[in-house]
Amino acid sequence: MDVTLQKTITFLTFIGIGFLLKIKFNSKEELSGIKKIILNLALPATIFIALIGVKIDGALLSLPFLALTLNIVLFYLFPYLMPLTGIKYNSPEHRTARLLVSSLAPGLSCFPFVLEFLGEDYLAKAAMADLGNKVFVLIILYLVAMNWFYSKRAIESKSKAGKLKSLTMAMISEPVNIFIVIALILVFFGFNMESLPLFISDTITRLSVIMTPLVLLFIGLAVKIKKQQIYKIFSLLFLRAGFVAMLSGVFIVIANITVQQDILLLLCFGLSACSFWPFSHISVVDAQEKGIKKKKKTFNSTFGVNILALSFPLSTILILGILSSGKLFSNGYNVMALGLIFLLVGTTPYILKRVFLLKGKEHDKKANIILYKTSSTETS
Repeated sequence: MDVTLQKTITFLTFIGIGFLLKIKFNSKEELSGIKKIILNLALPATIFIALIGVKIDGALLSLPFLALTLNIVLFYLFPYLMPLTGIKYNSPEHRTARLLVSSLAPGLSCFPFVLEFLGEDYLAKAAMADLGNKVFVLIILYLVAMNWFYSKRAIESKSKAGKLKSLTMAMISEPVNIFIVIALILVFFGFNMESLPLFISDTITRLSVIMTPLVLLFIGLAVKIKKQQIYKIFSLLFLRAGFVAMLSGVFIVIANITVQQDILLLLCFGLSACSFWPFSHISVVDAQEKGIKKKKKTFNSTFGVNILALSFPLSTILILGILSSGKLFSNGYNVMALGLIFLLVGTTPYILKRVFLLKGKEHDKKANIILYKTSSTETS
């Protein structure tokens, strides 16, 4: 069996184990404990290692900006497609989806397959592109999440300076942000993991190792997908894939990219699963809104977990299929055709729902006419 496929099965197995362990985790406090370990220890350590290992390559500096542009386009333009999923505008679900859909997690869902199919040179390009994505998901989306939180809570009593101070204090108090600042300072002065004392680098490395298993177990434990949500998330993820493929195809044609490996890298990177990091921002806001009813909260954390749970396997399947397709995706027009197929699949649940709704109305209308005629006959 292919090594990358085995890795995918391993990741899915962890989610499955977490799902089976739900019967052993009877309280929200137990699940909250795992989340706190992820957010306050494993995630900061992982981010620290990723940032301190960054090597800036002048020839590849355009890649982070391309990735960041994709993030921004997804954030601002994709919400126009979201009504097709049945997600209500400006609802907790809408804000949650908007945050997650614009993020990418290439480390889990893209990098292993790029290395296997395209080689180390293209993995280096993907890692360089991920720098732009990291800036977006770690810093920009955090600011967006906190801004929505303050707006939702309608804190008019605070001045702009007061809100800025609150946001700054919230950023400073988060372990993730502290580790980001420290890592960037060390990179600026030329440090790397080998330059640090062994006890520090070893501790951080060991904390980072537990990140992936804990995240996958947490997803399995926390997932609570209702039937209605499956349709919404299914549509959401396929519309996202279609939107990304269409954008990629247009860019390939305009930029006249002819090297197939470059086309495959561009497409697969954009089809990466939704990132866990925006969910960590959602969790921070969720913790501050403890005791507030779900409908009045800024985000819907359960919906966020469900998106993550379905996003990873779907992205893995799509990326594996594309990389295994031979020379099929050797030009931008084929990529755009793939995007149209994904968009069609994403809109199918909405179309079927509308069709059944119209049929239901027609059936009710006929039933009312028959009932009216029957009652009229009986009266006469």
